[in-house]
Amino acid sequence: MSHHGELDGRHVLVLTTNYGTEQDELRRPMTVLREAGARVTVAAQKDEEVRTLVSDRHPGAAVTPDTTLAAATADGYDAVVVPGGTLNADVLRTDADARRLVEAFARAGKPVAAICHGPWLLVDSGLARGRELTSYPSLRPDLENAGATWQDREVVVDASGDHPLITSRRPGDLDAFSEAIVRALGDGGDRTRHA
Repeated sequence: MSHHGELDGRHVLVLTTNYGTEQDELRRPMTVLREAGARVTVAAQKDEEVRTLVSDRHPGAAVTPDTTLAAATADGYDAVVVPGGTLNADVLRTDADARRLVEAFARAGKPVAAICHGPWLLVDSGLARGRELTSYPSLRPDLENAGATWQDREVVVDASGDHPLITSRRPGDLDAFSEAIVRALGDGGDRTRHA
């Protein structure tokens, strides 16, 4: 689906560590959002290249971050995206700045999107409780223990809480995941702020 220009004026923050992020879960949403006109900023733990992996084990493309997790804030952004990759997600969930950022987006009522192992960060940030979501299937017990309702669907959009929550299971769900982020930003209803 083409969304050319649909997200002009929208600005999305992507959170990642510098090693172990699943290549397509980082790059595909960035590409779709940029093609729709959004500005995408990548925040990494360190100000050095992000070395991605494919299927958690094969070297993937390097991505140059725009800022660091410590320097980033939710101000001026319309949504946050948390890619997976087991190593990335396991480190990200313990990163105080990553937790601070997703909590700030949630408090501001802005969409929080996470895929695959990314929802681990929702557990450690307290954002899973009482929400409907999905994830890589092995995370289901963690998310249910954190008070979430887990569903086996390619994308789950939960608009019931204080902020939209968009989650997907695996790289095969990236089209649906990316589309859901574009939709959440496209009909946010508060476009006048960005006009």
